[in-house]
Amino acid sequence: MKLIVSLLGIVLLVIAAVYFLMPADQLPSFFPGHEAGVAHVHTKHGIVAGVAGVVLLAAGVFMGRR
Repeated sequence: MKLIVSLLGIVLLVIAAVYFLMPADQLPSFFPGHEAGVAHVHTKHGIVAGVAGVVLLAAGVFMGRR
């Protein structure tokens, strides 16, 4: 369980980085927020994915201490 939570946290941090670094028209088509011809960055999506990733990584560390 610890491994799954930690891997999911890392994946969410990578997704957050993608949201911060790529404009909406360059996001993969399966990402929420993909819009053709739109050049703004989805910061709210990135923040939510980043916070969720950090929380899951912290949960993985906490699970390992028990």
